Amino acid sequence: QVQLVESGGGLLQAGGSLRLSCAASGRTFSNYAVGWFRQAPGKEREFVAAISWSGGSTYYADSVKARFTISRDNAKNTVYLQMNSLKPEDTAVYYCAARFFPAGVPYEYDYWGQGTQVTVSS
Repeated sequence: QVQLVESGGGLLQAGGSLRLSCAASGRTFSNYAVGWFRQAPGKEREFVAAISWSGGSTYYADSVKARFTISRDNAKNTVYLQMNSLKPEDTAVYYCAARFFPAGVPYEYDYWGQGTQVTVSS
């Protein structure tokens, strides 16, 4: 069992930056791929970014490429999402998710955090 806790959300103006953290507990984070997802009010949850357990492979939604960077520190059992040049349309609850996946990243995830709110004003 893996427990995930997101932090780092907040309210900021367009053009600003935030770094979200996803801290894992319960088991070693090694061999777990991690993804970030978001859900805006009235919309379906959407994929944002994912990283393989080694950090060697990363994937991004087109809407966040070149603005967001996903990274991880397995020694700290933490995955980060650095978000730059934020736009009002980035406003959403951001969730991290994990799955035991020794190679690459999965399409589905088994463990989810509770989410952290990011609000970007224009």
